[in-house]
Amino acid sequence: MERSDSTIGRAFDLAIQLLIVLSLIAFSVETLPNLDPQWIRFLQIFEVVTVLVFTAEYLLRFLVADRKLSFVFSFFGIIDLLAILPFYLSFGIDLRTIRAFRLLRLFWMFKLVRYSKAIQRFHRAFLIAREEIVLFLCVTIILLYLAAVGIYHFEHDTQPEAFASIFHSLWWAVITLTTVGYGDIYPVTAGGRIFTFALLLIGLGVVSVPAGLMASALSKAREMEKK
Repeated sequence: MERSDSTIGRAFDLAIQLLIVLSLIAFSVETLPNLDPQWIRFLQIFEVVTVLVFTAEYLLRFLVADRKLSFVFSFFGIIDLLAILPFYLSFGIDLRTIRAFRLLRLFWMFKLVRYSKAIQRFHRAFLIAREEIVLFLCVTIILLYLAAVGIYHFEHDTQPEAFASIFHSLWWAVITLTTVGYGDIYPVTAGGRIFTFALLLIGLGVVSVPAGLMASALSKAREMEKK
């Protein structure tokens, strides 16, 4: 469970990542209006199954950890616990979106991947910055999802048509994080506007970070060519 350098370890990690993605999709589907009762029942059963799997995984990781307290209070340990705790304690607070951060475990496997050397400068620059770019893209996808969830909760009751579900809210999240702002849908509540302001500040980084990464990588690639 703690080693991704074996076939079984990678298969286990990929299976857990797939289950996380499916659980996030199921959570989003639950917010769709006029959902068939049979689908609602299926999604509820699926949620129970995923929580049981995540619980078993958490307990197993705890048992095999060399330093158990360090695991419990680590970033992933806290995220894993928050993803399942509300289900058992019935806080009334849905923290299933926290599972999105568990996808960051994928970077343990990405470190094992070896790419062939490039000849062209741009390709070499991409290889230099590939880990940062992949990390940035994954964090951006997580931010898009969390932004859609946040604005859905702020605006759904006030604008049920524009923000009918998390999937409808994803369009708003994309145009806001990319600072495009078409103006076709926008928040009207105080909470939604404050949330949008904070998201716009993050959106500036979403646009500027990739350009900075590639510019720095191209500079390093040029220096490597000179040497």
